Amino acid sequence: MPQTESLVLAVPAGRILTQALPLLQRAGINPEPDFSTDNSRKLRFQTNVDGLNIVRVRSFDVATFVAFGGAQLGFVGADVLMEFDYPELYAPLDLGIGRCRLSIAEPKKMSADDDPSRWSHIRVATKYPRVTRAHFSARGVQAECIKLNGAMELAPALGMCQRIVDLVSSGKTLKANGLVEVEQIADITTRLIANRTALKTLSQELNTWIERFREAVNGS
Repeated sequence: MPQTESLVLAVPAGRILTQALPLLQRAGINPEPDFSTDNSRKLRFQTNVDGLNIVRVRSFDVATFVAFGGAQLGFVGADVLMEFDYPELYAPLDLGIGRCRLSIAEPKKMSADDDPSRWSHIRVATKYPRVTRAHFSARGVQAECIKLNGAMELAPALGMCQRIVDLVSSGKTLKANGLVEVEQIADITTRLIANRTALKTLSQELNTWIERFREAVNGS
């Protein structure tokens, strides 16, 4: 691959990063040792590939970094793409990692007598207000959203609302907080995204990486 200046791949910190590491390796990318050090304060890392750096940011920020040109490529959950819907982003590849679902949950004690088809107005705690309002609006339900960035499961117990919309993987966190899923909004996986402008100016380089990641996903 020809050397480029400041080609940046944005990846999310946390659980998805652990699942992404094998994909990076299969694509031929090996970050510097600090990348795998939990106590490292660095956010930008060199790799074994000339002209390719990796930045490690919060999952919700990956899409913003790529959309505004801070990075040319990124790994981001479909939930983030749904919530922000940046026109500057192109998502050519499902990486097949980070599988979970975006769901509505409520206290177990109220679910037995609750009928979602009869909802007309609900208050929901979520970090996905755009997706949540759109989902309920399509059903003629008015959704009042309380924006939280974490600990959604606490909101019903503390009387802030009766329901939440959040990502669910194993369901253990819901169960531990007395909640159950009552409706699923979407299946979620992690996608490879690219900045549309960069795809025009760095077409050969970015398309080469898109194909490398496609091969990595397919096990080639």
